[in-house]
Amino acid sequence: MLRIIITGAAGRMGRRLVANLAEDPALELAGATEYPGSSLIGVDAGELAGVGVLGVKIVSSLEEAFANGGKVDAVIDFSTGAVVDNAKLAAEKGAGIVIGTTALTAEQKAELHTLADNGARIVQTYNYSVGVNLLFYLSGIAADILSEDFDIEIIEAHHNQKKDAPSGTAARLAEILCAKRGLDIEKDIRHGREGIVGARTKKEIGMHAVRGGDIVGDHTVLFAALGERVELTHKASSRDTFAKGALRAAKFLANAQSGYYDMQDVLGLK
Repeated sequence: MLRIIITGAAGRMGRRLVANLAEDPALELAGATEYPGSSLIGVDAGELAGVGVLGVKIVSSLEEAFANGGKVDAVIDFSTGAVVDNAKLAAEKGAGIVIGTTALTAEQKAELHTLADNGARIVQTYNYSVGVNLLFYLSGIAADILSEDFDIEIIEAHHNQKKDAPSGTAARLAEILCAKRGLDIEKDIRHGREGIVGARTKKEIGMHAVRGGDIVGDHTVLFAALGERVELTHKASSRDTFAKGALRAAKFLANAQSGYYDMQDVLGLK
């Protein structure tokens, strides 16, 4: 049985991770954390997630969770806080780490790669949905097949509480498509359009973020040419799809060598 710590366990994603973990007989909750000062410190993580008492109270730091958790096989971190520090601590404890935080800087990614080069086992991806990772894969194939006569636009939609834009998933799609087209992701992504911007060039990919209501996550890649267009779309209706994917990644790390992986590795799409 794999024992897992979940950071941010009182958040919307954290609660779904706890609930889905509790339903999996191969997994056990080893610890749960929230930010210091949270009113939910000390609450049973299972009760908070609606699955009954699990005997694991929410604590204010990953260090405390490790101290209380005994043997820990993996940490699942969807927090917006000390992602690199959490990864370092997990590596020190011999645990794998599954990172779902989307707004990582280039410096943070570099630090995580260095950790993996020195023995850590890390899965980091922009979206843990199996369907979204198929979208990544199919978008790359479509970009290979469709000529530059097809303009590319990326449209993403999320709930009105999402803090970052574009989404990490949209950013990953942009990386894939820029690599296929030989474009510079820093220079050739056009974030929305306003005013007299001129005709669309061939050396750009449009990026558009929609925010509203309780949209879990929609992503569309639009390939448009004269007379025809191809649209690849994924729509998530429940956060459980992300939770199940993250738990699948934790299981993958249990038998993985040290390294920096993404969900394409977990699903065998590489």
